[in-house]
Amino acid sequence: MNKIRMWSMVVFLGASFAVPAAAQDGDATTYDFDDDLVAGDLVRPDGELLNVRRRGRRASLIRVREHFIPEMLKSVEDL
Repeated sequence: MNKIRMWSMVVFLGASFAVPAAAQDGDATTYDFDDDLVAGDLVRPDGELLNVRRRGRRASLIRVREHFIPEMLKSVEDL
């Protein structure tokens, strides 16, 4: 049943797009473009390369909680 609905929608949409195209007056607008030569050079930035200092070595601020599971079990005992 879904295939029938799908095909009917395809036919309906195809017919709805074809009707406005047939209703045109026949006046077509055409555009003629002459050849234009585009000339240019490869543009690159002028100047020096920048050297950036590396970040200093720092200790991580993330600490592993070694007693996390025992602390969690203690908090559950009071419930």
